[in-house]
Amino acid sequence: MSTASQHKPVDTRPEKIIKLEKKMRRKEGGKKLNRSMAGNTLLFIIMGISGLFMVLPLVMIVNNALKPLDEIYQFPPRIFVRNPTLTNFSDLFVLMNESWVPFSRYIFNTIIISLGGMLGHVIVASMAAYPLAKHKFPGKALLFSMVVLSMMFSWTVTQIPQYLIISWLGINNTYAALVLPAWAFGMGLYLMKQFMEQLPDSLMESARLQGANEWQIFWQIVMPNVRPAWLTLAIFQFQQMWGNTGGMFLRNEELKPLQYALQQITSGGVSRAGAGAAVTFIIAAIPIIFFLICQSSILETMTTSGMKD
Repeated sequence: MSTASQHKPVDTRPEKIIKLEKKMRRKEGGKKLNRSMAGNTLLFIIMGISGLFMVLPLVMIVNNALKPLDEIYQFPPRIFVRNPTLTNFSDLFVLMNESWVPFSRYIFNTIIISLGGMLGHVIVASMAAYPLAKHKFPGKALLFSMVVLSMMFSWTVTQIPQYLIISWLGINNTYAALVLPAWAFGMGLYLMKQFMEQLPDSLMESARLQGANEWQIFWQIVMPNVRPAWLTLAIFQFQQMWGNTGGMFLRNEELKPLQYALQQITSGGVSRAGAGAAVTFIIAAIPIIFFLICQSSILETMTTSGMKD
């Protein structure tokens, strides 16, 4: 026996996954692209124009934060800054230091509210979606229909009932008044259920035969395989919570989020326009950074997607 055959690595993955990958390779090897060069060129032009429109608001936010006051109010407005300056950020620093609530307090409040709402929503939505996707019980269809129906109502319709419930629970004017309602967002449950249904039941059955309980199956099998789904959900929820003003539930100034501080700055008139542009840049930068950190995991394909029992 040769040395190469002795040291040949052994594939320890399940046989079903190995067969699926071989089948996909054979299909990919037999595929032929029929698009012409003109069609590819047109496609790239359309994608380029669409990408330009998508990135334009971000470019304007960055440039406005670096513009002096005379360029901010220049007409017709210019996208790119001519005389970049950091005066807007220094003005913001001075302005917030003069306030009796430090600017860092607004940032801290926003982080607590955003992370609390995001983490709680992902966990609650995933735990509620698992039995709806992989278990049979009476009333399952009715419960899922109620979740879908809840997404048809505008958030303004539920404001009064939501305020009454928060007041009845006695958590008004606290972080929980903003965090707890975020956990019950129906879109997250719908997304997680639809994604979990793609998992083959054989994965769960194999784990049960090996003695795993439902808690272990959920955390060690289901959640790792649906990571692209819950990371996408985390980004959407984080972005929504980051822009929350808390105006309906928070009364104390030391509990207000960063978006509230932005409204107070921009309402100060023309002289505060530069500081308002700096705060807008800060508010937009954090969700973008969070997305860039998670994008590689979101775009990856789930290993067991497309498998059949």
